[in-house]
Amino acid sequence: MKIAIIGAGSSYTPEILEGLASLRERLPVRQIHLMDLDPARLEVMTGFCRRFAARLGFEVEWLSSTDRRAAIEGARFVLTQIRVGGNAARVLDEKIPLRHGFIGQETTGPGGLFKALRTIPAMLEIARDVEALNPEAWIVNYSNPTGLVTEAVSRCTRARIAGLCSGGLFPRWWAAEALGAAPEQVHYDYFGLNHLSFAYHLTVNGRPLTADELARVAARLGGAVDAGLVQKLGLIPSPYLQYYFHRRRALSRAQARELSRGEEVQRLEKVIFTAYADPHCDEKPGALAKRGGGGYSEVALGLMDAIYNNAERTMIVNVPQRGAVEGFPPEAVFELPCLVRADGIHPLRQAEVPRAVWGLVAAVKNYEQLAVDAALSGSRDTALLALLAHPLVGDYDAAQALLEDMLQAHRAYLPQFFAS
Repeated sequence: MKIAIIGAGSSYTPEILEGLASLRERLPVRQIHLMDLDPARLEVMTGFCRRFAARLGFEVEWLSSTDRRAAIEGARFVLTQIRVGGNAARVLDEKIPLRHGFIGQETTGPGGLFKALRTIPAMLEIARDVEALNPEAWIVNYSNPTGLVTEAVSRCTRARIAGLCSGGLFPRWWAAEALGAAPEQVHYDYFGLNHLSFAYHLTVNGRPLTADELARVAARLGGAVDAGLVQKLGLIPSPYLQYYFHRRRALSRAQARELSRGEEVQRLEKVIFTAYADPHCDEKPGALAKRGGGGYSEVALGLMDAIYNNAERTMIVNVPQRGAVEGFPPEAVFELPCLVRADGIHPLRQAEVPRAVWGLVAAVKNYEQLAVDAALSGSRDTALLALLAHPLVGDYDAAQALLEDMLQAHRAYLPQFFAS
């Protein structure tokens, strides 16, 4: 089996390699093709992966190139982890909204919109290559915002795509740690969008959690969302809900920070890639743990295993909901529990969705569909309507100024908005 990794210069690539090595009996990978547009990062990553694979005793043929089509051709799975504009663009996504009085975050609010506007056209090029060269392959996508990317690719191509995020695992980990249970003993229903999701009806060994146990699980969020609010909702939210439920607090904290998270990541990646470039380094550098992305390979490898081996597994995936959630278009992508097996990814019908947050999810889904429309059309009016629809913006006058500021800042990566 051949695996292609598009955006292989990402610091996360060794996580995938380590996962493939651990599953070598179930996923008989013989060739890994690393592809990236940055030849310098690609060369560093290829050298490190060769040394790391040798340390793991993982015998595989390594190919690397800047030729995307060569990487895609013949691959069983195409892993995508691209970042259009790099972390420099992320810093703009974080800092420009702050100047206008809005949350600056790379996947949420105005920053998330502009990451989508840059990323969707590039992901569509990849998907169309997969569709033409290798239609049986699965795109395993981690490029954010993964829900919007998945919706655009599913709407515009016939390429098979799974939008992944490790956030669906967090409630299980938190409950297991808080209650001293094994992760496989923890179960829950799950509803929402990527980075706007909720776990509920939690059980451990089939037993519902008591109020005290729910409070202990809520404490694992580290204050991202107030523990008292978690108890009132009876839901375990994604930490990203802090930007909605505590927006003033989140905004003031962001405005007070000396460095944005993107600037911190830029500094951290210098340390990580210095280690990767060391010809004597053959194990993951300690700084990688500070990069975030816990569970990155666990979700991707679990999905690949389920599809390749037809090992029916329930997983949380971003997919077109196809009637699983009432009241939304079938092509609308939600982050939902799905049955994953060789014949595809099948979203499970949500018989009951939490009333307290249904409206928020619906509002953000409305924004997301407008954002996809804007990315595809290059319409400034549609992009403005997307900003206006977002619960974290919602002010027409401010949205106009913010839109123009960000369009100009990202002009090099937004040709669809400057075609004339």
